[in-house]
Amino acid sequence: MEPSLEDLTRERRERCNPGFPWRLIGLIALCLAVGGLGSAATMPEIKGWYAGLTKPPFNPPSWIFGPMWSTLYVWIGCSASAAWADRPARRTFFIILLVNALWSLLFFGLHQPGLALIDIFAYLTLLVLWVRQLWPQHRGYALLQIPHLLWVGFATVLNASIWWLNK
Repeated sequence: MEPSLEDLTRERRERCNPGFPWRLIGLIALCLAVGGLGSAATMPEIKGWYAGLTKPPFNPPSWIFGPMWSTLYVWIGCSASAAWADRPARRTFFIILLVNALWSLLFFGLHQPGLALIDIFAYLTLLVLWVRQLWPQHRGYALLQIPHLLWVGFATVLNASIWWLNK
């Protein structure tokens, strides 16, 4: 006997939402941990290498990056948790985290703003894709990523400016 549509729906809901609060907490913690890894590459270079770079006049103060990224990481984790059952969106989320962590290593750890610029373009592209993946079923969580998209767009312009001014 074939399972009914209601049985299949219930089974999928149970499979995709076990321990929802724990998944949400875990994904937020994962995002913050990725931020911590990036910070480990960034912090030692702020007063040394980064301070010696020529920066554009719109370069924000260094203290703004920590609170901004911490907020964004929480929102990223919330959106990822909401869309957990969507495999393409989940895959894009994990790739975004990888590309995000790689940027800090390239820019600050290896002192390669040009390679970091390539990485951040990929990040921006993936972020647009992720918002588009979230939009059909999770519009609120897609909208929650608009500040993330704007911040990474700004960071891309900043990265490109620093690369250009210091090449």
